[in-house]
Amino acid sequence: MTAAQPTPEDDLELLRTSAVAAGILASGYFRRQVKTWEKANASPVSEADIVVDKFLRGSLRAARPDYGWLSEETADDRERLGKTRTFIVDPIDGTRGFIRGDEAWSVSLAVVENGVPIAGVIFAPALDEMYDAYSGGGARLNGRPLKRVRRSGAPPTIPAPTAVHQEMQAAGLEYRRGGHYPSLAYALVQVATGKLDAAVARRGSLDWDIAAAAIILDEAGIAFADVCAGFPTFNKAELRHGALAALSDMSLKPIVHAALIKVYGCPAGAEASQASVL
Repeated sequence: MTAAQPTPEDDLELLRTSAVAAGILASGYFRRQVKTWEKANASPVSEADIVVDKFLRGSLRAARPDYGWLSEETADDRERLGKTRTFIVDPIDGTRGFIRGDEAWSVSLAVVENGVPIAGVIFAPALDEMYDAYSGGGARLNGRPLKRVRRSGAPPTIPAPTAVHQEMQAAGLEYRRGGHYPSLAYALVQVATGKLDAAVARRGSLDWDIAAAAIILDEAGIAFADVCAGFPTFNKAELRHGALAALSDMSLKPIVHAALIKVYGCPAGAEASQASVL
């Protein structure tokens, strides 16, 4: 007799517990002298990233040995492609900020089933903020329903790279430029809190950057899309995504999506999807 498949809520509880333990572990290295080096793509990594990744790999895979594994700090094992469910992990999202001592770094964990996120956690230990969601269960911040607080009458706040700002301004959009967050996952979910009205990412984000945010935004009722291909799918052979946008107000979509496509273009083969996205 085979054991029943864990529910998305079961997986969420596992992710929450693991994220707290990982956050405590990472916090022991925060604002201290840590060993750092650059990976092949010139992005930084610290000893804290490696220690936290090793802990999460051991704890999560022990609890769900039949799940696949995909992490920023682990060599890719293509065995995950044959798995129904896979953990997608960024042990410290926002490593540059973590090394600088910025507080808005996070532990980002997700479970995807057949390419679709079913549970996700973004935990920012230095800010004592935990965002979580599972399929059909809504999204929460520190255990309470995540509800966007609207800023009546204020222009939208949108952080973005300079080239994207230039395109949005040329299109006549009136808005306020938002500040920078070192963790993309953390920045994306700020659209659900109301701190931001839109958050964008240049082409090239990877699964572990966005998988947890994707389900939290979806369960919070925030539109999130790869501007070239629609809602992202995960755990494929190709881990990179086109430019991304999380939007609280769909009236922003034509200008924001068009600006991102103008600046970054779309991956080969994605052009046919643009008409349905815009």
